Amino acid sequence: MSVTVVEHPLVAHNLALLRDIASPPWLFRHAVASLATLVGVSACASLSTTSRTVTTPVAETTGDGISPPGPLLVPILRAGLAMLDSFLQLVPVSEVGFFGTKRDESTLIPHVYMDRMPADLTGRQVIVMDPMLATGGSLIMTLEHLAERGARDVTCACLVASPEGVRAVESAFARLPGSYRLFAAVIDEGLNDRGYIVPGLGDAGDRLFGAY
Repeated sequence: MSVTVVEHPLVAHNLALLRDIASPPWLFRHAVASLATLVGVSACASLSTTSRTVTTPVAETTGDGISPPGPLLVPILRAGLAMLDSFLQLVPVSEVGFFGTKRDESTLIPHVYMDRMPADLTGRQVIVMDPMLATGGSLIMTLEHLAERGARDVTCACLVASPEGVRAVESAFARLPGSYRLFAAVIDEGLNDRGYIVPGLGDAGDRLFGAY
């Protein structure tokens, strides 16, 4: 598994907005979308392409396009929804699957409440989106469900990750068949006793959509 931290002045700028407790929800959402685009450009670097003939106004040439049927985008609900539009702007030929998990705050174990993904993902490239990689439980559960459907080429795009979460996902990658990549805007210091990333940015879902 490869782990890539995307470094750029615009990444740093938007991370500061996300971390700031004074950022209102509209600004927080804007920063998430901007970061998703910045991370997404790197995360999409391994997408398969197919050459075709293109006729310009003055000549005929060869161009590359995303190989059909295009990747499957899988936002992990609910916070992953905030990254979806950015990836759809980057790869509009994509299809979208949905996978919803909710963490038990006492055990930190995620539980699945929605699974709307194709039954057969053999030969399909998949990009999974989740702003926060904390304990890694939700992302690992998603990867396991994808592997059961035959997915063997999976890219994970996160914004803020913890070292513990990265290690947990690396361990999961090692036992799952296929090729896996992880992209993040930053890997923070670690987790606190509640399983929150430090310094982090709090609960991404609550800050995006409201605490309920």
